Amino acid sequence: MKDTCDQRPGEATLDFLRSAFPPEQREPALGHRAVADWERENHVLLPEPYRTFIAEISNGSGVGPAGDGGLQPLGRLPDTWPDLGARRPGEPFPLGAAWPWEDDESADPDDPRIDAAFNWGSIILGSEDGQSFWLLLTAGPRRGEVWMIADVGAVPAPGDRAWGFEEWVRRWHTADDWWD
Repeated sequence: MKDTCDQRPGEATLDFLRSAFPPEQREPALGHRAVADWERENHVLLPEPYRTFIAEISNGSGVGPAGDGGLQPLGRLPDTWPDLGARRPGEPFPLGAAWPWEDDESADPDDPRIDAAFNWGSIILGSEDGQSFWLLLTAGPRRGEVWMIADVGAVPAPGDRAWGFEEWVRRWHTADDWWD
């Protein structure tokens, strides 16, 4: 993931992303200056191709991989997002592997890693079934990967070899099963 998430995507990737989101469902793109301003304010460089997508194609969409309302605009939180403190996308995401804390008998419900997993090193791409959320990791060793987080734990999507933004959109667009 790290090798490619800072390189501008090729035209084939951008053409695919344009085709995946109908123009009438797209929010206006932010432009590169607004994206750079957001990154400066949040002390983070967004991974590619997401960065170019929101700058040039669409900052969110009413349709998309996230089942509840499509693709979330940059920096916005779904209505059902838990209030667990300030978002800090520039801080390293605290997990290196899946952690189903609900099944972890040694996990303390007040473990600070749980709140950090919700708030550090990611942006929210959207929600699924109200209480599950798609994250794009923005900082830490797994930067550029898409994860799912809920009140029961956090996992890379679809498993240990997590998808990046393009693969996540591709799976949705081609109706491939999420967890194959």
